[in-house]
Amino acid sequence: MKKKILLIDDKESIAKVVSIYLSAEFDLTYFEHPIKAIAWLQEGNMPDLIISDIRMPEMRGDEFLHYLKNNALFSPIPVIMLSSEESTTERIRLLEEGADDYILKPFNPMELKIRIKKIIKE
Repeated sequence: MKKKILLIDDKESIAKVVSIYLSAEFDLTYFEHPIKAIAWLQEGNMPDLIISDIRMPEMRGDEFLHYLKNNALFSPIPVIMLSSEESTTERIRLLEEGADDYILKPFNPMELKIRIKKIIKE
């Protein structure tokens, strides 16, 4: 059975690239913003890992991370944050708040796949 990954990014192009590289090995669900992802999670869907962009309209990725890590049901789910901003301060803050990894955009999809596999071992 494939591991489930939830991807949240306001850019559909990112979702398409990630899907191409991950869909053979993982069951990928995509939403363009965290509010829809939260509704999906609250319906009882439990991914093995979440990948979230940081800079998004309506709700930022760091706010979404805060929501996840302060909810007993969702806090155990590993989270990889994506960002186009190379800020050491932001990276440290998000890792301290519970992110399992932080990847800069643009990223190599093969590197993302390896990092995912290290976090959610079969």
